[in-house]
Amino acid sequence: MNGTTELLPLAVGHLIGLAAIGSCIGIGVMGSKYLEASARQPELMDKLQGKMFLLAGVTDGAFIISTGIGLWFATANPFR
Repeated sequence: MNGTTELLPLAVGHLIGLAAIGSCIGIGVMGSKYLEASARQPELMDKLQGKMFLLAGVTDGAFIISTGIGLWFATANPFR
């Protein structure tokens, strides 16, 4: 076996793990900023809530795409 196939599980783990960490940190920071902004200006809570959920979906979407690519690499190794 060459070095690429031996390191593939490690690379897939890093791809999925780092995407999960980044997504969780991003949503956590965004949620705390939303709570802070809605406490300062309660009249903007409805507008901010819609934008926050949209951005949370985009952030989770990036994590799900990364997970899909990682699982594709794990099952059908394109580097053979």
